[in-house]
This record gives sequence, C-alpha cells and structure tokens, in this order.
Amino acid sequence: MSTRMGAWLLGLALLAASAAAQDNQKQSQDEGQPATTNVSGARYPLIHSDLRITFRVKAPDARKVQVQGGDGLGKGPFSMVRGEDGLWAVTTPPAVPGFHYYWLLIDGVAVNDPASETFFGYGKPTSGVEVPEKGVDFYDAKNVPHGEVRARWYHSSVTGQWRRAYVYTPPDYDANPQTRYPVLYLQHGAGEDERGWSTQGRMNFILDNLIAAGKAKPMLVVMDRGYAARAGAAGAPAARSGPFAGTSAFEDVVLKDLIPMIDSTYRTLSDREHRAMAGLSMGGGQTLQITLRHLDTFSHIGVFSGALFGKFDPKTAYGGAFSDPTAFNEKVRLLWLGAGSGEERFVKSARALHEALERDGIKSVFVESQGTAHEWQTWRRALYDFAPRLFRDKK
Repeated sequence: MSTRMGAWLLGLALLAASAAAQDNQKQSQDEGQPATTNVSGARYPLIHSDLRITFRVKAPDARKVQVQGGDGLGKGPFSMVRGEDGLWAVTTPPAVPGFHYYWLLIDGVAVNDPASETFFGYGKPTSGVEVPEKGVDFYDAKNVPHGEVRARWYHSSVTGQWRRAYVYTPPDYDANPQTRYPVLYLQHGAGEDERGWSTQGRMNFILDNLIAAGKAKPMLVVMDRGYAARAGAAGAPAARSGPFAGTSAFEDVVLKDLIPMIDSTYRTLSDREHRAMAGLSMGGGQTLQITLRHLDTFSHIGVFSGALFGKFDPKTAYGGAFSDPTAFNEKVRLLWLGAGSGEERFVKSARALHEALERDGIKSVFVESQGTAHEWQTWRRALYDFAPRLFRDKK
C-alpha cells in the first residue's frame, strides 16, 4: 500500500471516528425523558439518567437567556447558549431529586417557561420541574384506591370574605356513609397557597399509598390559604410578607371558621384526640403558634422545616405550653419536628428544639431528611413519616 493511500484511508477513519463521536455526543444530549411537569407534548425540560436537566427555549431576539430556580437545581443562574433558529439551551449539573421551582431570565426579565406547567410559588404562578428519585415511589399515583381532593368555599366571619379550602377525603369516604374520620389540618409555606400540598407535594398520593398499605389511618386532610386579614383591615397580607404575616387573623380563621365548617360539612371525629395540625416552613411556624396556644383543640402537631430561631425557654414559650412536662405529654399525642440536612439553619433549629424539650422531659420526635434542602422533597418525606404516626391507639 502506498503512503498516499495509507494517509487517505487514515483520513477516512478519522472522519468516521469524528462523525461517530458527534453522533454519540448528540445521542448523549438527547437521551433522557421529558419531565412529567412539562405541558403536553413538550420535550424540554429533559431529565437525563444522571439527573442533569436540559432546558431549551426559543427566543430569537434575545441577547442573553438564563435559567434560575430553587436550591435543588444547583448554583445558578445557568447561562443558555444560542443555537440555530434562535433556540437557546443549557444542560445543568445533576439536580437534587424532587420538585423545583424555576424561571427563565430573558435579557434580565424573569418569565415562565412556556414548555412547563406553572405552580403557585414565590407568590405567583411559577414554572416547576419534577426530578425523579431512583427507586422512590411513595408519592406516585399507583394502582390503589384513590381519595379525592375537593375544593370547598366558605365565608369567613373573621375576614368578611369568601375563602377556599382544599379537602382530601380518603378512598372509602363515599362508600361508608356511617364512618367518621380524624382530621389533619395541613399548611403550606410562604409564597404558596392551599393548592401546594396536593399539587407540588402530592399529599393525596402519599396518603392513598399509605392507607392502601395499612400504614396510615384513613383521615381527612384540610389545606387552607395561610394568609388572612381581619374584616376592615387595610389590605390583606401578601404571600411573601414575612414568616408569620397575618398569623393572628389566620389563627382565628382556623378556630372560628374553618374547623366549625369542616366539622359541620364532613363526617369528622370532632374531638381533640382526632384532630392534628402540621405545616411546612411558614406553615410550621403557624402550626406551633396555633396548636400550642390551643391544646384543648389539637393533640397531634407536626413542624416541617419550621422550628424556632433564637433563644428558646421551655418554661415561658407559647404561653407556658411546655411548663408542665407531665401535663404536656399527657395531652399531646405527637410532637414531630424535622427538616432537611441541606437546609442547615432549619435542621439545626429543629434539632435544638427537640433536644431542649427532651432535657425538660417533654416527648418529641426529630427526623432529618438526608440530602434535601428547603424544598418539597423534604416535606414529602416529612408527611410520609408523620402521617403513619397519627391517631394511633394509646398504648
């Protein structure tokens, strides 16, 4: 074989190898599955097997496009690269599993991704992406009996306005008209609303699966909007106006309007032994304030990423609710505290509160979600651990 022929063949081989490499790179970029949170027919955001996410948007007149979002997406914003026909794309590092809010920054203006469904977070409709956790399905829809999430409108005597609560009824609620059920009042966080737990949190599937497996008691779950202003007050608290904005008015809504409406409308077990309250972040703080001031109304308490910050004195906090450990332990069937290992401030606070209470002889449960931050995967796990502990017979 001549030297010229050998060089020609070598060149062909290199071209073929280069083409194969480009094909492999293209396949690597294209492999993955559209996120379940995409609008119908949208391929992007695309979730890769290693949990990298490829975002793509068409913005032919834009000069700079970025993706920004919750902690679980990684340290952003992520700058997108312009391709043919004004298509911008970026692939992020592997994300933390779970649900994450995100938005696009197009020439500095925050906009939602037209390829994604929107969810109420950050005080407004916001894009979201669901990143699957390998081998985890406790919050997925399964082939088990399903309950229903029903919207219930009621007029509040406290606010003078109509309000909407979402109510989960367990799978056998309509089939067993003589049965009465315990109730969990479950609150969202700041910037979210009464839709959060069923839409972002998938609480209905979590409860369906736990009830079907015999791990949780059938129960009603009531989710209300955690903001309120008294009738005649100037303006209502905004969705992002502070961790306890409107808590005093909301406390009255819960006690004077919501609980009586639920007990008169649904087949509840209306005594304190069968009534629980829990919440995440802002909702966790509201839960502590409302339940500990009204232990004649609630017997089970859950605080998800919403513990106290600063100095805590068990003898004086919450009107002295913890001042008599024996009486507290007799009244409160469950005090559950937890947070994600990735939300340092919250997990330290929850652990410190748990340890302070334990030193005073007050029983509580502390659970740390490994590898998750101040996001919905932490709170899904919290509900999954909390719900099976509710309304159990006293030993």
